[in-house]
Amino acid sequence: QVHLVESGGGSVQAGGSLRLSCTTSGYSYTSDYCLGWFRQAPGKEREGVATIDSDGTTRYADSVKGRFTVSRDNAKNTLYLQMNSLLPEDTAMYYCATPLTSRCGRAWVGAAAYWGQGTQVAVSS
Repeated sequence: QVHLVESGGGSVQAGGSLRLSCTTSGYSYTSDYCLGWFRQAPGKEREGVATIDSDGTTRYADSVKGRFTVSRDNAKNTLYLQMNSLLPEDTAMYYCATPLTSRCGRAWVGAAAYWGQGTQVAVSS
């Protein structure tokens, strides 16, 4: 079983930055898997934000391209999401997750096998 724990959320003004972290445990080879971030705002469906495959390939939702950067440190079993130029519409609970595949496909959020408890991001205008 894979455990994921997110941290780094908070409240910022529009234009500000936050760096989210997600530590993984429970499996020695999480580097074998794609990891990603999805978010969910109240009353809205889950939205995939960014993913990073086991080979380092990254993908982003159009809404965050150029503002967010996903990265991973396999030695530390940690996934990151650097969020810059934050907008009020980025306000949501952010979760890290994995579908337990080496590559995250288009439907990876729905296929997520494990995710954490989430970290709240609030952006004020």
